[in-house]
Amino acid sequence: MEGNDMVDINQREAAWQWAKALCYYAGESEEFLERFWKELNESNGVYKEFVYYLTNQEFLCEYKVEGYSVVDIMVWQMDHFKAEMDRGHDDMKQNGDKMLLMAFDTMLKMEKQPDKYVRLMQSETGTDYPEKY
Repeated sequence: MEGNDMVDINQREAAWQWAKALCYYAGESEEFLERFWKELNESNGVYKEFVYYLTNQEFLCEYKVEGYSVVDIMVWQMDHFKAEMDRGHDDMKQNGDKMLLMAFDTMLKMEKQPDKYVRLMQSETGTDYPEKY
C-alpha cells in the first residue's frame, strides 16, 4: 500500500469517527448518521470541507453551491436556531455540534435541491416571525 493510500484511509477513518461523534452530541439517530455519511462520501466538495474543518478547526469555504458556502448556510441556520430559542425551544442552546452538523447536512441537501435552498435562504430569516414583537 502506498503512503497516500494510508493517509486517505486514516483520514476517512478520522472523518467517520468525527461524523459519529457529531451525530451523537447533536442527538441524531443511527439512521441519520448512516444517511449523512453516505451522502458525505458521495460529495467530493462537502467531504473536502468537512475534513478540512476536522483537521483545521476552521472553514475552508472553497466549495460552494449556487454561490453559498457552508459558512453562509451556518449563518442562515443560526437565525433559525435563535428563533427557536426565542420561542422557548432551547434544545439548540449551547449545541455547537448540532449547528455544525446541520450546516454540512444542509449543504448536502442543497446540492440535490439547489433552487429550494436558495429560495429559502433568500426569503427566510428565522428571527422575523409575527409573535416576536
